[in-house]
Amino acid sequence: QVQLVESGGGLVQAGGSLRLSCVASGNIVTIPVMSWYRQAPGKQRELVASITSGGGTNYADSVKGRFAISRDNAKRTVYLQMNSLKPEDTAVYYCNADIASPSDYKGSYYDTKKYWGQGTQVTVSS
Repeated sequence: QVQLVESGGGLVQAGGSLRLSCVASGNIVTIPVMSWYRQAPGKQRELVASITSGGGTNYADSVKGRFAISRDNAKRTVYLQMNSLKPEDTAVYYCNADIASPSDYKGSYYDTKKYWGQGTQVTVSS
């Protein structure tokens, strides 16, 4: 059974930094993409950043230059370094990953499924 477990959330003052981590576990063949999403109260969940297994990254405009996503493929872990935090960054942050397990083999390729972590709260005070 595949699981994603996040850690690193908390309360920080505006201008501060936090580092989120997310570890994937279970019977995993490959993880092509790992991402961070966030959802603020009363708002839709939005993509914050994503990273491929080869290191290609993508960021939401609102976090460019302040957040950095990275991953350790051997540890099946994705990180989100958040700097210069603003009150509007307050949200529950969710780890998401496209993961292939042995049961996803289709004869010549592996299909993937999307998995979500349980979420971690980030609160930025002004």
